Amino acid sequence: MPKMKTNKTAAKRFKISGSGRVRRSKCGGNHGLINKSRKRLRRLRNNDMVSKTHQRKIKRLLPYG
Repeated sequence: MPKMKTNKTAAKRFKISGSGRVRRSKCGGNHGLINKSRKRLRRLRNNDMVSKTHQRKIKRLLPYG
């Protein structure tokens, strides 16, 4: 049986945690940072979890995750 292909765009955006949940980074931390407060930028640094409704779809794109 041939290898399954990983969706590369999903691999760059999502990581699977040790417990099997899908991690993602928060949006809004790339440009226009001078206008955002320090508190807001600190919050954007932390990763977030994907909701359980989307989790199955993302895991299908990452077969070896």
